[in-house]
Amino acid sequence: MSLTQEVLSQLPGDVLGGLRRADSILTSLKSGNAPLPMVVKENPQTLNIVDWDVVISGGTLGILIGCAIVSRGLRVAVIERGILRGREQEWNISRHELQVLLELDLLTSEELDQAIVTEYNPARVSFTAGTEVWVENVLNIGVYPVYLLETLKQRFLERGGKLFENEPFTEAVVHPDGVVVNNQFKSRLLIDAMGNFSPITQQIRQGVKPDALCMVVGTCASGFPENHSGDLLLSFTEIKNQCQYFWEAFPAKDGRTTYMFTYMDAEPQRIGLEAFFEEYLRLMPEYQDVKLQQLDFKRALFGFFPSYRQSPLKTPFSRILPVGDSSGNQSPLSFGGFGAMMRNLKRLTLAVDEALQTNQLSATSLSLLQPYQPSLTVTWLFQKAMSVDVNQKIELNQINELLSAVFAQMQQLGEPVLKPFLQDVVQFGGLTKTLLKTSLAHPGLIIKIIPQVGLITLIDWTRHYINLGVYSVLFYVSLMLEPWVKNLPSNYQYYWHRWVDAWKYGSGNDYEE
Repeated sequence: MSLTQEVLSQLPGDVLGGLRRADSILTSLKSGNAPLPMVVKENPQTLNIVDWDVVISGGTLGILIGCAIVSRGLRVAVIERGILRGREQEWNISRHELQVLLELDLLTSEELDQAIVTEYNPARVSFTAGTEVWVENVLNIGVYPVYLLETLKQRFLERGGKLFENEPFTEAVVHPDGVVVNNQFKSRLLIDAMGNFSPITQQIRQGVKPDALCMVVGTCASGFPENHSGDLLLSFTEIKNQCQYFWEAFPAKDGRTTYMFTYMDAEPQRIGLEAFFEEYLRLMPEYQDVKLQQLDFKRALFGFFPSYRQSPLKTPFSRILPVGDSSGNQSPLSFGGFGAMMRNLKRLTLAVDEALQTNQLSATSLSLLQPYQPSLTVTWLFQKAMSVDVNQKIELNQINELLSAVFAQMQQLGEPVLKPFLQDVVQFGGLTKTLLKTSLAHPGLIIKIIPQVGLITLIDWTRHYINLGVYSVLFYVSLMLEPWVKNLPSNYQYYWHRWVDAWKYGSGNDYEE
């Protein structure tokens, strides 16, 4: 019996079966055999009357934007394929990123405090090459999804929203003046919050394989030595199985959560989830200085996150807006999900409201809600530098050496550079300083990276790096022009506000400490 079978058999439910089903989906994705649903159709006839302003499909994160939109007086329905209930495992985030829930009046301060079940400091970044960096107040808050979603659900219903549980999305028919969802919900707009494997997203992407994958496995367990700190990014091994293994660890309400993750392309011969879980369990004792027999496993966690260079996703359909993981609106370095949704929640809420008020619901108008963002696109080079092509030969400790050198320079530059980066926010000034210092301090290491990532990739990245600087300038210029914009017609204001959002988020200027 493998370690994976031994550990997962201790947990309630068919966890091993779930892991193998996820592995089967991953295998199909890597082999190019992912399903190609045809769930969106278009109909030239007008509806004349609609019942909803917004229908949101996918309740787990959709309830966040649903609650925010219904609070602005709009008619909102959320459909969820099962019962809307959060998972037991905490979502880790930084406290300042939760302030948007107060700003949008979705939670009270007391409710937010009750949703937070763990809080720790400090967190570590460490690599075998020697660098060890400690930071505070980064991903140090554990939010309990069960309480958070139940509270948001009640708030949503109190404010006039309607929740339809056990209502899986099956189809959408787009008409000139509305969209009909599941042949019963007539709405002005459909928001797709169904995640990476949304059938709408699969139809739009037309079976294209992802450009990269982030694969993650982990557990929550008790029995560890007492430890009130966390790990944000840690590596203690060389490249193995053409992967560099990275680790995260957080104190949890039920013990301690540990994750192992890696970045890779989507080639068929890549390691699968079950084999990766076996590696995780094999290395866990060395990572946490504990024997597996000492641990009482509470939950197993596993998944994979596909990333596409063509992101955020541009929908070809009017009246349909992908958000969150459905849109690919997250860094290829991150796990997406809750953190990415929270960072964009205020922007999306205001933009959806304005699109509805000004009737800007065409595919062109809605595409501005998911704009090109250089701050996300530049992270593709980092993802490439933290991974190895399937047949590539590089020095076994090269990735560790690079990351150790980069984080040593960021530590010298201080928290204004380090902390945004650790929260998936890249800014032109911080990136430029880091690149300059690392290049001067370790020119040989930088030269070795060029063949690893590829010259074409590097040249392409330079374009996005320049755009990062251009967007920073445009955002600051836009602040000076804001007083004049208020005199423009409402539809022109809509476009202006979307451009400003693109410049702000695309330059990392949405980051607030």
